[in-house]
Amino acid sequence: MTHISLALATYNEAENIRDCIVSCKDLVDEIIVVDGSSTDATVELATKEGARVIVTDNPSMFHINKQKAIDACTGEWVLQLDADERITPKLAQEIRNVLAMSNLQIDKYQNELKEKKLFERHQNLVQPNRHLEIPNQVRDDIKDAAQYNAFFIPRLNYFLGGYLRSGGVYPDGVIRLIRKGKAYLPCKDVHELMEVTGKTGWLANPLIHMDSPTFKRYLERNSRYIDHLVAELRTRNKKFQISNFKFQIELVNWVIVKPIITFFSMLIRHKGIRDGWRGVVFAFFSAIRFARAYTRYVRKSECLKV
Repeated sequence: MTHISLALATYNEAENIRDCIVSCKDLVDEIIVVDGSSTDATVELATKEGARVIVTDNPSMFHINKQKAIDACTGEWVLQLDADERITPKLAQEIRNVLAMSNLQIDKYQNELKEKKLFERHQNLVQPNRHLEIPNQVRDDIKDAAQYNAFFIPRLNYFLGGYLRSGGVYPDGVIRLIRKGKAYLPCKDVHELMEVTGKTGWLANPLIHMDSPTFKRYLERNSRYIDHLVAELRTRNKKFQISNFKFQIELVNWVIVKPIITFFSMLIRHKGIRDGWRGVVFAFFSAIRFARAYTRYVRKSECLKV
């Protein structure tokens, strides 16, 4: 029987940790939590639910603690989740079924996925070089090239009381199920994917992501993404000169062009309007994050000049 470990990295997730662990209890054989010295009841709640908790620091690159949790697992397979994600009974059963399949059976299963084309299109966007997935430093055996060692899981994002199914938000595929020792996080960028030795497949049943159950939580998350954009701008633009022509062009692009293109692309091209008012709100705030990021970048840069 396949041994499955649950790996979680947490920081102040008292509101989420219990529901996440409980949703996985019938599926996994061990629970590993790497906690970044939470100041709430995260550690106590995780321990109460049977997790082995490793308390450490809370690095700005959160993937460092995710990788620590993966490394601490002893299972053949690792289910790496965020605390605000939930496994449904249907997804749990699918995981059991797929892990019991041979490689050829998984190939057949992949070809029969109802949303195969949608998944492939998403994968091409987020993992364009997947044919180069076998880094030399982690290559153990040539047979790994033909073996399934990781699986994307589509996510349904819960937003203000409902799920977003359009607007380019779904399938929001994330690599969450990996064979131990065959995938790792480079820990270089917050948006990075797992690097996988071997083949990456898809599961059909979605993971529930309690992304933004309230508007307050959404604004908090949105603000963190804006901070990442600001950091990217500061890295790219070493010299800040408000009178520079390049600055003027970039200002127009980030404050006007990007927001307009993003808003209408999400609503019309990706049919976000099908999600009703939630789709409109999500598209609007997704669009204006560029203008907010550039404004924040200018303010911080001006402060640095003082």
